[in-house]
Formats: sequence, structure tokens, C-alpha cells
Amino acid sequence: MAPTQAEVDAARDDPKLANVLYHDWESDTYDEKWSISFDERCTTFAVDRFRAVAGDAGPFEHALELGCGTGFFLLNLMQGGVARRGTVTDLSPGMVAVARRNAANLGLDVEGRVADAETIPVPDASVDLVVGHAVLHHIPDLDRAFREILRVLKPGGRFVFAGEPTRIGDLYARKLGQATWWATTRFAPASWLRPQTELDESSRAAALESVVDQHVFDPDRLERYAHAAGAVDVRVVTEELTAAVFGWPVRTFEAAVPPEKLGMGWAMFAYRTWQRLSWLDERLSRVVPRSLFYNALVTGVRPADPVAL
Repeated sequence: MAPTQAEVDAARDDPKLANVLYHDWESDTYDEKWSISFDERCTTFAVDRFRAVAGDAGPFEHALELGCGTGFFLLNLMQGGVARRGTVTDLSPGMVAVARRNAANLGLDVEGRVADAETIPVPDASVDLVVGHAVLHHIPDLDRAFREILRVLKPGGRFVFAGEPTRIGDLYARKLGQATWWATTRFAPASWLRPQTELDESSRAAALESVVDQHVFDPDRLERYAHAAGAVDVRVVTEELTAAVFGWPVRTFEAAVPPEKLGMGWAMFAYRTWQRLSWLDERLSRVVPRSLFYNALVTGVRPADPVAL
């Protein structure tokens, strides 16, 4: 059920409450909204993100996901052979329920818990891998969260986070999204737009998003968080420049227009174009400063000697 305007207003100064409201609200439609699936397309995407920053690390016996959402990252990594069993966690009970349902439908060995990334409810040195996708920028106290990540990892265990907005990337993505929403809702024929009630809900969702998004990152800043917690072998890479400039207006347009109006032809055009631009961005990353790209990915390892923490 969508939160009321009063609930949205009450969450403006409470990012954790905003996260629960926003993600509970989005849980049943999140996969459709972000074109999430658990087939070859998304499994390849997830594994490629993992390998882009962590190389050939793994496979891992037990992986834990923070801010799991509907399970997109961990479940697809498991299907890709990166981890054998998993635990999904999120502040949102709705998201945990959907992630567990998705795991059951896929026949994967996964348990789920409602949990705060700043106080992860698992024992010390109990998991081999901690992962997350588009979650770090939601966590208010990142120093505490990274200490928790290192605490729950076994010595030699690894963390991998992907999909984190850079400072410059977030700026141009938001501006492009806002301009696209303004143009679409004002100039598209009414018959092409979602019902006004859905557009109003999208506006309330955007208000919550402005609260749940706590951070943007310079790559060096992400590295500092990881090093400060005691991680070694820390690495940050970035991706999506032209793909983000194309992708954010497309996603915003799709949020305003019902999918049946666009059809499969549009979906394939958007996906194939994103693929081609991502290929281009890989080449650009050799000559363009990493801070200009939209997404940051970070990995690190808990030292083999626990005393080093």
C-alpha cells in the first residue's frame, strides 16, 4: 500500500523510516519497474558487475546481501555460480518477503532476515562474501556499516558492492531525469500517460527517494571507508557514462508511460542501445577520469590475520 502524504512528510527527517516506507511500497512492482529478472540477461549482468571489480574471486560457500531489495544481485550471482547458499537482508520487510519468494521460485538455498546494515544480526566471522547493489548510498552511518561488514566476514572473506552513484554522475542523472519527467508529463498526450493517481504516487516516491539517498561518492571516498574499517586489497572501479546519459531519461520516460504503450520493440531498442553504449564506456574508461562515470563498484578483503582488524 502506498504511504500517505502525511507518512511521507513524517519520514523526511528519518532516513531509515523513509527507506522502509519507500521499499515496502515499491516491493511488489520493483522488478517490473527496473526490468529485473532472474534469467540469462540479468545473471550475466550481475556476474559481469562482480567480475568487473573482483576478478575471478570465488566461488564462495555462503554469501550475505545487504539491502537485498527483491534479491536481484545475490540470486543472480548464485545462479551464475559465484555463491552456493545465501542470506538476504533488508530494512524493508516487504523486500525481504519478495526476495525470499523469488529465491524459492528459483530453487535456491536462501534465508531472509529483516536487518539493519549498521547492526548485521549474524555472528562474527560467519560468512565468506558480503554483497550489495545500490545499497551503500542508503546507509546513514557508513563507517559503522563497513566495520560490521568486516566483522561478519571470515578472515580472507571478500565484500563486493556495485551500483553506487558517483557525485558527478548523480548530478547529471538527476537533472536528466527531472527534465524528462517535466517534458513527458506536460507534452505527451494524456492517453499515453499513466493515470494521474499513479503519477501522483510517483511524485511521492520521488520525495521519499530524496531522503533515502544519503550519499554520493567520489571513488577515493569509497576507498577510504573500506580502508578505515580495516579492509585490504581495496579496489574501486566506475562504469556507465554514455549509458547513464541515455538510460536515465529512458527509465524516467518509462515511469510515466504504461508499458503496453511502448511494447517489446521499445524494450529491445532501450536494452540494445544500453548494451552498445556500455561497450563504448568500457573503452572510454581507459582515457576518461573515473569520477565522471555514473556507477561506482568497490571490493575489499578482511585480512587473513584477524588481529590485523
